[in-house]
Amino acid sequence: MIRRILHNFATRLATALLSFAVVWLTAHYLGAAGRGAVSLFVTDCAVLLLFIGLLGGSSLIFLAPTHNVWHLLAPAYGWALVVCTAGTATVGALRAVPEMYLWHLWALSVVQAFFSINTSLLLGRKREASYNFLTVLQVALLAGVLLVAFLGLAWRQVPVYYYATYVAYGLPLLLTFKYLLQLPDPKNIRSGFGHTVRELARNSRSSHLSNILAFVNYRLSYYFVAHYADARAVGVLSVGVALAEAIWIIPRSTALIQYVDLVHATDKHAGLGSTLGVARLTVLGTLAAVLVLCALPPVVLITVFGPEFGAARPVILVLAPGVIIMSINMICSSYFAGIGRYWVNNVCTVVGILVTVPACWLLIPRWGIIGAACATSLSYFACTAYLLRQFLRATGTSVSDFVPRPQELTRLRELLAKGN
Repeated sequence: MIRRILHNFATRLATALLSFAVVWLTAHYLGAAGRGAVSLFVTDCAVLLLFIGLLGGSSLIFLAPTHNVWHLLAPAYGWALVVCTAGTATVGALRAVPEMYLWHLWALSVVQAFFSINTSLLLGRKREASYNFLTVLQVALLAGVLLVAFLGLAWRQVPVYYYATYVAYGLPLLLTFKYLLQLPDPKNIRSGFGHTVRELARNSRSSHLSNILAFVNYRLSYYFVAHYADARAVGVLSVGVALAEAIWIIPRSTALIQYVDLVHATDKHAGLGSTLGVARLTVLGTLAAVLVLCALPPVVLITVFGPEFGAARPVILVLAPGVIIMSINMICSSYFAGIGRYWVNNVCTVVGILVTVPACWLLIPRWGIIGAACATSLSYFACTAYLLRQFLRATGTSVSDFVPRPQELTRLRELLAKGN
């Protein structure tokens, strides 16, 4: 498992570096206000994609091993079109945005939704190499097109981001169909098309509700800051959040592999020892990465992003404890999702929201983006405390099982030395 996690981590590291390039390009060439506008657009797209997961999402990974992928693809696509259309209309009704903004929001959310659906099916069939390649390709194309537009063509306006996103998701989407056509049908298909649709809907509602609620914890503060401050403040906040959350490539690499293995496992508890061993290394790696990030002085942020973004360092420092604690959250969450106990993750995110909403309401008007970071970290601690308690009860383990051991560090060093 560790070797596969390292491969997945390498992919996510490459993706994170390229994503950092995207953040740098938009911040450096568009300024804080432009970066804020891009962040709000990305957040709007993410909201629509969340609701698309109510008939797809992680359930596509869960059902792909035992179902015809084309039976899963059709309802997921249909639902995506409905959600993107209704969601775009809702954004237009709630916020004063240009008509062209809405057209881009609809089109790009559809393209991103189709790409997410296709790659989830590939991952569900354990085509991890194809999944990793497409993931890196998408971000590389986005960074590359932005670089050409901003630096080569001196085209430095927010709409450039929209056009770059069309290329970044459109080309990899076409490639996904090539990989899907190569997938064989499972030997024992459990059900026909109609039953597959109903099963997908039932699993999706249970598994994806926690993702929708978790997004509220992660990004609700953006809308509060936009309301009480301005797009510039959102831009500074988004840079701090992006740098802090980039560290999550470590726990997300672990959680994704763990989830896929649990979905395919007949005995859901047989690999608990291995899971805990990887979890211990995950926590240690996250802690080390957070310490390095916190050690960066403001002058580095100013030099890299511009004079407006030195204010992002306090945001990073306030987010740091929450980023560390969320590494445990992700491990526990993927465990409960893998064994089908979605309600645990749902309750966890509700706990987080009960902290997020009042914290944003009370802290952001007083402290601005620092208040937003405080609200986010408080939410992370609250939901992780609940989820960890449930995990310890379900597995009979203790908090000490998350403390790294010497033999695991030795094994990790050996794998790294071999280039695996």
